[in-house]
Amino acid sequence: MTLRADAPAPAGARVHRFTPAERWVHRTGAALMAVCVATAACLYVPQLAVLVGRRELVVRVHEWAGLALPVPVLLGLLSRAFRADLGALNRFGPHDRRWLRAALRRDRRYAERPAGKFNAGQKVYTAWIAGAVLVMLGTGLMMWFTHLTPLLWRTSATFVHDWLALTVGVVLAGHIGKALGDPEARRGLRTGTVSREWAEREHPLWRP
Repeated sequence: MTLRADAPAPAGARVHRFTPAERWVHRTGAALMAVCVATAACLYVPQLAVLVGRRELVVRVHEWAGLALPVPVLLGLLSRAFRADLGALNRFGPHDRRWLRAALRRDRRYAERPAGKFNAGQKVYTAWIAGAVLVMLGTGLMMWFTHLTPLLWRTSATFVHDWLALTVGVVLAGHIGKALGDPEARRGLRTGTVSREWAEREHPLWRP
C-alpha cells in the first residue's frame, strides 16, 4: 500500500480492511467449522465419545453444521466487497510465486515479499479449504443418505471423509497458529481496520 505523498497519514493511522459483511462471513464460517471439528472429535475419539455421550445428537449436529458450511459464503456473495475479495484470492501474480518460493525455502525474508490485500499463503489456504469443504459435503451426503448410493460408493466416501477430516484439522491448526502470531491481522478481522504500518509492511501492493 502506498499512501499519497501530498497527504501522508499520521503515525498510528488505521486503514479500512474488511466490511461488516466480510467479517460476518468469516466469523460464521469459523463457528460452523469449529462445530464440525468438535463434533467429529466426539464421534471418533473414544475418550471424548464416552465423556459427551448422546451420540445420535452429536451426529445430527455434525450433519447440519456441515450442511450449513457453504451458507455464509453464498450469503456473502450479496456483498460487493466480499465478491471483490474472492476475486483477489483467486488471482495469482508473479509476486505470489516469489512469496511461495521464499516461504517454502524457509527464507526469513519471505514476510517482506510483496503481497496485495492477501498474500500467497492466504490464497493457497483459501483455495484448499474451499475444495476440502466441497469434498466433505459431497462425501458426507453420501454417508447421510445411504439409500441413494451403492455400498461401494458409501465405503469410499467414508474413507475419503475420515482422512480428509483429519487433514482439515491439521491445516486448521496451522491456520490458527499463524493467526495467533499476528495480532494485527486478528484485529483487522475483529474491527475491520489495521494499522498503516502493518499494511505497508505485510501487504505493500495493497491499494485500499
